[in-house]
Amino acid sequence: MTTGPTTSTGPADERLRRWRLVLGGERADGTGHALAGRDAAMDGALAALYGSGGRGRQEGGRSAGLGASAPSVARWLGDIRSYFPSSVVQVMQRDAIDRLGLAALLLEPEMLEAVEADVHLVGTLLSLNKTMPETTKETARAVVRKVVEQLEKRLASRTRATLTGALDRSARVSRPRHHDIDWNRTIAANLKHYLPEYRTIVPERLVGYGRAARSVKKEVVLCIDQSGSMAASVVYASVFGAVLASMPSLSTRLVVFDTAVVDLTDQLDDPVDVLFGTQLGGGTDINRALAYCQSRITTPAETVVVLISDLYEGGIRDEMLKRVAAMQASGVRFVTLLALSDEGAPAYDREHAAALAALGAPAFACTPDLFPDVMAAALEKRPLPIPDPR
Repeated sequence: MTTGPTTSTGPADERLRRWRLVLGGERADGTGHALAGRDAAMDGALAALYGSGGRGRQEGGRSAGLGASAPSVARWLGDIRSYFPSSVVQVMQRDAIDRLGLAALLLEPEMLEAVEADVHLVGTLLSLNKTMPETTKETARAVVRKVVEQLEKRLASRTRATLTGALDRSARVSRPRHHDIDWNRTIAANLKHYLPEYRTIVPERLVGYGRAARSVKKEVVLCIDQSGSMAASVVYASVFGAVLASMPSLSTRLVVFDTAVVDLTDQLDDPVDVLFGTQLGGGTDINRALAYCQSRITTPAETVVVLISDLYEGGIRDEMLKRVAAMQASGVRFVTLLALSDEGAPAYDREHAAALAALGAPAFACTPDLFPDVMAAALEKRPLPIPDPR
């Protein structure tokens, strides 16, 4: 019979320790396991966030909680960074903002310096942009820039390589003039027609450089819903917009919208400026945004329009669908992404998604790592690599 908290260190005790940290103590945990030292401090940090009522436990003589004090929150942020890996810290920070209403404290520079920067924190900062005091804005921009640079490092090289290959393939012609023949690719394409007795290849299919086609730039229009639920998508899309804009063979336009439409193309050289030019929250008028994008298309057959939205339309639904159909009829390749993030499929308007799919524009969630392949397929007019929703 157990007469008090256990303090053994065997495998069974390790299991009890883990369960004790998961369950959080108090009379209901059932483990009878005592925590000490670093484990006790870790448990306190967890209780401050996940304790009773979301503000820490007050039972058993122990009190915890973050309250509304910036110094105590800053200490807590430092504690969790010492106890948990970065990925866990980011989840806990996100939960703290949601459960404890700490968004207002992020308007203080010392708080921003203490947090672990990630895409979700950037989204929170952008939603606070208009209420942010001047003393905090430079720190906030530094936090956002750090995340943007990390994303660019992760995504830019593969995006450029994938799209360069797609643009190169789409520019080739099958009946080139003699001086436009790409001999290396022509030989590779006809190796199966090698005649050993003549020691030569019969080039049944010629591959050309397609110089005339190269003179017409492909156009990409990123049309981004900036409602609050799309925060992570806005961050990723801004980074991709800057990467695409850096490719001379593409003409890239970036448009964000709620009930108003803002063209941020002129700021694409710096995705941080793009992000601070957005206004997360508000309503949604997809039809109005698509009308603006449609008016800026100059070569429909060479254009890809990417709508990034959860499709909760506040504008005129039938007009939105007619506009999509008209763009596709003119030769535009239309892609609908319900999200551009690592979070999986979001909540979205299924009726509108089904209507778009019926027009040949299936709507699906896309991870940042898949986005280059989606864009490559769209530019080459191939079937889109739609992920399995399961």
